[in-house]
Amino acid sequence: MNAMLRPHPTRPVLVDTAAGRVPAAVAYQAVQASDAESKVLPLKAPRAAKSGRLRGALREVAANVVPPTIVLVFLLLVWQLATAGPDATLPSPHKIWTDANDLIVSPFFVYGSQDIGLGWRVLTSLERVAYGFGLAALVGIVLGAIVGQSAWAMRGLDPIFQVLRTVPPLAWLPIALAAFRDSGPSAVFVIFITAVWPVIINTAVGIRNIPQDYRNVAQVLRLNPLEYFWRIMIPSAAPYIFTGLRIGIGLSWLAIVAAEMLTGGVGIGFFIWDAWNSSRLSDIVVALVYIGVVGFVLDRLVALIGRIATRGTANA
Repeated sequence: MNAMLRPHPTRPVLVDTAAGRVPAAVAYQAVQASDAESKVLPLKAPRAAKSGRLRGALREVAANVVPPTIVLVFLLLVWQLATAGPDATLPSPHKIWTDANDLIVSPFFVYGSQDIGLGWRVLTSLERVAYGFGLAALVGIVLGAIVGQSAWAMRGLDPIFQVLRTVPPLAWLPIALAAFRDSGPSAVFVIFITAVWPVIINTAVGIRNIPQDYRNVAQVLRLNPLEYFWRIMIPSAAPYIFTGLRIGIGLSWLAIVAAEMLTGGVGIGFFIWDAWNSSRLSDIVVALVYIGVVGFVLDRLVALIGRIATRGTANA
C-alpha cells in the first residue's frame, strides 16, 4: 500500500534544438533569454548609429569651417601689422571696426532717405539682379535650346553672340540710358546683357550633347516639340544649364555694382562711390565684404538648386 502511494519520478520532456535534444525547461529558458536580448539590442543600435552620424557631421563641419577660419585670422593679423603704422594709407581692421561699427553691427538702420544701412542697399541691388538675371535665364535657356538644336540657327546666331558677349558690361550703359531714360531699367538691362551669354552658350552645348538614344526614344514616343523640350532637352542639358546660371549670377552681381556707381540710387554700388568721394575708406572696405559674402551666397544658392534639380549630377 505504501509503495503504491509513493510518487514516481517523471522523465523530463526532451525537445530537438540546434544543439541537440535538451530538456524543454532548458530550451524555454534559452528562448526567453534570446527574446530579452532582441528587445534590448534594437534600443542600443539606433542610439549608437545616431551618435556616429552626429560625430561624422561635426567632423565634416569642422573640416569646412576650421581651415578658412584659420586663414582669415592669419590674413587679418598680417593686415593689422601692415597698416598699424602712422604712415599707412589704408585703414587697419581695428580702425575699420571703430569707424564703421554701425554698418557692421546694424545693417538695417534707417536715418534718412540716403542714410540707410548696407542691408537695405544690398536688398535694393538684389532686386535689380533678380529682374535682370531672371530675364537672362529665361531668354538664355530658350535661345540656347534653339541654337543647340538647329544647325541653321547655330550658323546664323553664334557669330553674333560671340561678338556681343565680348562687349564690357558698362559699355552697354550709355545705350541703355538713351533707350530707357531711367537708371533703374538701364541697370536691369546691363545685368541682362551681361548674364545672358553664358546661359546661352552652356545651354547650347548641353543640347548638342544629348545622347542619340534619347532622341530616338522621343521619335518612338512621337513627342511634339514642346514635350520634347520639357521631357528630353531640359532634363538632359540641366547640368550644363546650371553651370551657365552659376556663371551668370556671378556676372550679374558684378555688373550691378559697377552700374550703380554710375547711375546712382541707393544700391551698394552707389554707396561705394559716395564713400570714395567722402574719403570714407573704412565704409568702402565693409561694403566690399558685404558684396563678397552676398556673391558667395548667390553662387551657393544656384549650385544648391542645380544639385536638387539634377539629382546631384550638376557640378558642386
